[in-house]
Amino acid sequence: MAMSDPAARTNRDSHRRAASTGLAVVGAGIVIFNISPFMNWVDASGAPNPRTGYETDSLVPFIAYLGLGLLVAMAYAMKRAYRGQHRGLTLVSLAVGIAATLQCLAFAFNPMGGLERGDELQTQIGVYVGLLGALIWAVGSFLLAKEIEGDDDLDDTTSYRAEATR
Repeated sequence: MAMSDPAARTNRDSHRRAASTGLAVVGAGIVIFNISPFMNWVDASGAPNPRTGYETDSLVPFIAYLGLGLLVAMAYAMKRAYRGQHRGLTLVSLAVGIAATLQCLAFAFNPMGGLERGDELQTQIGVYVGLLGALIWAVGSFLLAKEIEGDDDLDDTTSYRAEATR
């Protein structure tokens, strides 16, 4: 029973790498989302000035900075990974992009941060800029996640099993 060495085999897809389009879309979404904390998120009735994303909820800038960290990590993976991406990292970015989208969407319907003070809050442009950035971020992560990644011999599993049984 002669079995060939799986490491010696070449894969027809071994030269393929993930397209950088998804990463570019992720980058655009994260940059847009990082602009939103500097914008007005809510306007409290009776308050002299609207509140920015930083003043409204500390989770807003945290998610923005988390996105920057994920973007740097995915750019590094694009450069270093054999096929141009790390699927786990891309899926984490997708999950955080979806969470950021849901946070902004919930904020648009019912602004947080003023309930304990009894403020009647009205959403401002920053929420919608954040929502747009988060949506773009999530779509870009999805585009990158569907690209090629994984073991070199993934496509040859069937032929490898057939050789092993001979």
